[in-house]
Amino acid sequence: MPELRKDPINGRWVIIATERGVRPKDFTVERKPSSETFCPFCAGSEETTPPEVLAFRPDHGTPNSPGWTLRVVPNKFPALKIEGDLDRRGHGLYDMMKGIGAHEVIIETPDHDRTLADLSLREVEDVLWAFRGRLLDLKNDTRLRCGMIFKNHGAAAGASLHHSHSQLIALPVVPKTVAEEMAGALRYHRFRDRCVYCDIVEQEVRSGERIVFEAEHVVAVAPFASRSPFETWIVPRQHASSFEDSPAAIYRDTALVMRTVLQKLGLALDDPPYNFMLHTAPFGEPALAHYHWHFEIVPALTNVAGFEWGSGFYINPTPPERAAEYLRAVEVGA
Repeated sequence: MPELRKDPINGRWVIIATERGVRPKDFTVERKPSSETFCPFCAGSEETTPPEVLAFRPDHGTPNSPGWTLRVVPNKFPALKIEGDLDRRGHGLYDMMKGIGAHEVIIETPDHDRTLADLSLREVEDVLWAFRGRLLDLKNDTRLRCGMIFKNHGAAAGASLHHSHSQLIALPVVPKTVAEEMAGALRYHRFRDRCVYCDIVEQEVRSGERIVFEAEHVVAVAPFASRSPFETWIVPRQHASSFEDSPAAIYRDTALVMRTVLQKLGLALDDPPYNFMLHTAPFGEPALAHYHWHFEIVPALTNVAGFEWGSGFYINPTPPERAAEYLRAVEVGA
């Protein structure tokens, strides 16, 4: 059973994935694409994955069989397990609990070589609806506090399989990054009585300097203090703290903006490895005036090394203004 252990100094929780234990020789210095001879995510391989928890099937066919356009399955090698009690306990000065949670894979397409940027707008929107559906289901589990949706694209960004997919991990605690982000947004709101994300959107749209792409309801912006070259945030113009509570028009525009940004990054940087993360309010929270859901897309173009680990600072060699200007100029197809 995995464990969750809390750092007593900074309050960060760490997943100790005991069942994924490896020996020192199993670690490599550089990640290289694996030579896949079989893909469990391709159509026709449904029996090799755990039973699906959600699937979109235009012909309403049999579950766990071909004919799907999108499929969600539990991760075969989960970081956390859904079965059991949390068993919160102390070990001397340390706090720990069982590694209870959900770990799911959203298989975005049955086609092995299509990326998220290659999908149609309707298909990208379906991915967002799948995110929503799984978050709504998992937030009914009172043991779980927060859902983190993320995507690793490319071996250098941590993807172990080439087939386009994203992941969802639902946790019994709020991750430190999200908690710190919410705390900072709350401080801003207490001082100015406004949402900092709404203010960012308003200022960036007005200046246009760091805008990458705009739609009616959603914008893409290179954040002022970008951690990585070409980091891009996707933020709805309308205030909302929970992604899963958004109206349909927001998902349509988010699909348009996400697909456009990924296409621009792909053309500008030759299909770079990247990570994206959905930051949304924890489960069980009411509508929050100070917090605003958003996606963060971070291309894996620089290495995090000793200075970054030791200081918490990031060194970004590309000013976000220049990155946004460059991406705005990249023409993509309809």
